Amino acid sequence: QSFKLLGFLDVQNVPCARESVLYGSLGSLVLGLGHFLATSRVRRSCDVAVGGFICTMLGYWFYCRYNLAQQRIRQRMLKEGMKNRALFEGSYLDPEKKQTGSERSDS
Repeated sequence: QSFKLLGFLDVQNVPCARESVLYGSLGSLVLGLGHFLATSRVRRSCDVAVGGFICTMLGYWFYCRYNLAQQRIRQRMLKEGMKNRALFEGSYLDPEKKQTGSERSDS
């Protein structure tokens, strides 16, 4: 069973959503409690906690999505390289094959 935050963000199936919400709630707790201990103002501490949740959640969301995109690019490049290696292995286009002087003159 999936959990939807605010009715639209499916936390279980959207990449980085779960971690963003967890880090956002931790940031909210730390900032709100820290502000309360420093100033003893309850309402202002709640405002800081909400702001901390939003900033921490969005910050980690963008960080995580950027890393996920980089990982997918690296996976795509690796997959393409593996396909090319299987395709060119043993042929004259194989980059690992040592070419001698007579083979170069033939091609």
